Amino acid sequence: MTYSSTLALGRQQNLSRGQNSVPFLRSADKRLGPVSNTVVLIVLACLLGLLYLTQVTRTNSYGYQINGLKQQQSQLQQQHQDLSVASAREQSVDRAASSAQAQAMTPVVPSGSVR
Repeated sequence: MTYSSTLALGRQQNLSRGQNSVPFLRSADKRLGPVSNTVVLIVLACLLGLLYLTQVTRTNSYGYQINGLKQQQSQLQQQHQDLSVASAREQSVDRAASSAQAQAMTPVVPSGSVR
């Protein structure tokens, strides 16, 4: 007997007609146990919590930026109002000095010193 024929004899099974002579490996039924399910659920809950925290942190940082920009806007508006008032004062002095009534006035010369 040759080597191949001895292997063939060892593999022989009582097979009827139409059946495969090559046994296929059937995958074992793979399921997670209760402990594995619990661990997976805890990990998923932690991941969801981290995702939530990153979104809240990002929203808060945008809130701080918006708050800073609003404060800067109010400061710039106050500065603009102050500059508008100062400009109006300067223009009013110039207008008063160049008006027709101011031109018609005579300058007063001090007459003497007060003791």
